[in-house]
Amino acid sequence: GVLHEDLRLLLDTALPPKRKKVVLGVGDAKMGAAVLEELGVQCQTGGVVAELLRGIRLHFSALVRGLTAQSAAKAQLGLGHSYSRAKVKFNVNRVDNMIIQSISLLDQLDKDINTFSMRVRSWYGYHFPELIKIIPENSMYCRVAKFIGNRRELSEESLEGLEEIVMDSAKAQAILEASRSSMGMDISPLDLINIESFSRRVISLSDYRKELQEYLRSKMSQVAPSLSALIGEVVGARLISHAGSLTNLAKYPASTVQILGAEKALFRALKTRGNTPKYGLIFHSTFIGRAAAKNKGRISRYLA
Repeated sequence: GVLHEDLRLLLDTALPPKRKKVVLGVGDAKMGAAVLEELGVQCQTGGVVAELLRGIRLHFSALVRGLTAQSAAKAQLGLGHSYSRAKVKFNVNRVDNMIIQSISLLDQLDKDINTFSMRVRSWYGYHFPELIKIIPENSMYCRVAKFIGNRRELSEESLEGLEEIVMDSAKAQAILEASRSSMGMDISPLDLINIESFSRRVISLSDYRKELQEYLRSKMSQVAPSLSALIGEVVGARLISHAGSLTNLAKYPASTVQILGAEKALFRALKTRGNTPKYGLIFHSTFIGRAAAKNKGRISRYLA
C-alpha cells in the first residue's frame, strides 16, 4: 500500500478541506491504511463498499463520458499486462535463466532418448534378438543396429568398423558369431530403411545431449563456479532450477537446501508423523554417494 502521487493529487482535489467526517470507500485495506497515514482520511473496506465497487465496475463505460465498452476492455488489458509485468519483475540481466532451461531440456532428452532407444530395441529385436544381451547400452545399441542393418550381410570385412563402434574386439566378434546363428526373423528392405532412419535420429539426439551437457558445464562454471566445484554441474543446475534462481538458492537456509526436491516425502512424513527425509536433490552429490549408509544424513547436512 504505497500512495502514488497521481492518486494523492486526485484525492486532494476531490475531497473537501475539512475531512474529519469524510469516510472514503476503498477496495484494498493496505491502500486504505496508506491514505489514512498520508492524508488523515478515514477509509472503509468490505461490506457495502465492495458492492458499490462492483456496480461501478459493471457500469464503468456508462459512468465515464466518452468511454466505450471496447476502449474500456483495451484499458483493462493494458492494466493487466502492466500489473503482471511488475509482479513477475522480469530481469534481463539474469544469467541463470539459461541454466534452468538447459537442465530442464537435459532431463527431457534423457527421458526421450531412453524411450526411443527402447523402441529401436524392440523393433530391431525381431530381426536380431541376440544383440540386446551383447549391447546393453542404449546409445551404442542404436549405432550398432544402424551399422549392421541386415544381419545376413554382416561379414569379416565389417568386423573392423564394428570394433570402432563398440570399442571392444571380443564384443565385435560375439556380434558376428551371433548374427550367423540368430533365430530372428527376416526383414524387408523397407522395414530396414525405417529402422535405420529412426536409429539415426536417436543417435543425433544422443550427440546433441552431449553437446548440451558440455554447454551446461561451461555455463555453470561462469555463473556458479563454487557450486559447480562443490557438488557438480548437473546437481548444481537442478538445485538452481528447483529454487527458481541462483539468488533464491543463496537465500535458502541449509535445512531447506538439504531437502530441496523431497517436498512430497517431507509433507507425507509430517502428515503421518513419520521420519522426515534427510536429503533431496543433494543426494546425487558424490560426497553423499561415497558415504556409508549411517553417515549419509550427516554428510548431506554438512554439505547443505
